[in-house]
Amino acid sequence: MFNFENLLLTFIFAVASVLHGISGIGVTLVATTALASLYPLQHAIILIIFPSFALNLMTWLIGGERSVWGNFTYYLKHYWLLALMSLLGSILGVKLLMWVDSSYILLLLAAVIAFYVISNALGKKIILPATTPVLIATGLIAGIVGGSTNAMSTILLMYLLGSTDDKNTIAKVGNMCYLLGKVAQIIVLRDSLIALPTSDWLLIGLVTTVSVIFLLFGIRLRHYLSQHRFRQLVLVILTVLGLRVGWQGITGLMSLI
Repeated sequence: MFNFENLLLTFIFAVASVLHGISGIGVTLVATTALASLYPLQHAIILIIFPSFALNLMTWLIGGERSVWGNFTYYLKHYWLLALMSLLGSILGVKLLMWVDSSYILLLLAAVIAFYVISNALGKKIILPATTPVLIATGLIAGIVGGSTNAMSTILLMYLLGSTDDKNTIAKVGNMCYLLGKVAQIIVLRDSLIALPTSDWLLIGLVTTVSVIFLLFGIRLRHYLSQHRFRQLVLVILTVLGLRVGWQGITGLMSLI
């Protein structure tokens, strides 16, 4: 188990968890990229489910001005519709992963991210109203994208950055939705999870433990980050994510030719 490859993955998860604690995203971005270079996308998503689940839960409930129970009730009360639509969209997205080549979805996602980041760079802030139709559409689209590519954070962050300036709200609402996305993946991919060999479960246990420890450090660092710097950091992460999914989409299409 403790070969160079697994130790490298553990280090990657540690770095990603610090980033996740600071910004609310990072684990799926960095870890999926690393694992996708070693395994098929579907298997990489399966291996990341439980470490991400633990970090999404902790980021949602720990930190900020409220208690654990306060975080649970407040964000669930105010954003339950967005979370529910994310769950339903994630179930559709995981199914889509089995039916459609993910390259097409990745390229579409990269184009959306590019439009959003360039608009912000030009000073044209995109603001989406918190109306019921917008919440339903955002949650469904984010869930479908997250279930099929593990990149739900892109759509949700674009919505949250345009609707609030509070860094804790952005991190916590996003992770509440990511968590339900992982629940959907567990439901749909349960047979594949059950079939995992013992070596994979040991690796999952190791990276989950390491990730939780380093996440707590990242959450503490978020306290010292200003709102402006937080938004800049998230936009940088979105840019990196857009480049990653775009490259994955292009290479995936080339392999089909």
